[in-house]
Amino acid sequence: MKPAALLLFAITTLGAGLQRAEAADPRYPDWPCAQAKVPELSVAAVWDGPSIEQAQKTWQDDPAIKNLVERLAARRIPIEEAQKNIEDFLAAAGAAKADKGLLLFAGLFETLNRQRTEVMNGLERLQRRQRELADRIKADVSAQHELPDNAHPDQAKLDELGTRIEWSTRIFDERRRSVRYACEVPVAIERRLFALARAIRRQME
Repeated sequence: MKPAALLLFAITTLGAGLQRAEAADPRYPDWPCAQAKVPELSVAAVWDGPSIEQAQKTWQDDPAIKNLVERLAARRIPIEEAQKNIEDFLAAAGAAKADKGLLLFAGLFETLNRQRTEVMNGLERLQRRQRELADRIKADVSAQHELPDNAHPDQAKLDELGTRIEWSTRIFDERRRSVRYACEVPVAIERRLFALARAIRRQME
């Protein structure tokens, strides 16, 4: 790619990337997603059943609940299959299905909320790396732009800067596309938790 075209490519890509990366909420400047950041989910947002305060302390003591929570929380398991697992498990619990349902939801809430937090923290780390990379690209573009003004420009240095800018810009753009898709993951986790909570409540009633 010629230097002038490379310069335009880098500036255009950075401009588009940083514009998309503007934080939706100034309280969370590293949050790169369009949706507002909600650091923690509340139980009330996804659960209309009895209090799970006690169940939150004891759900891990039940091996069957612990194993089922691990399975249901895995996003590779289709939601319909997960809901059927809940139905079968609570149907087999008989008179204890209400208590088992509370334990199951408590485990799912803790596990999926933790997964969601980990994804969100990863997105913010990536956003910080994007800013650092953008600063390096800008510095290299500025240095490349200034070299031809010298009486005897260093062609080797120009070539080195050009290659570095091109690769860095490609990495920046690939990360930007990855962030766009990754921003959907916290939403998918919320939806999964809500759907599983509804399935538990149906069986408890």
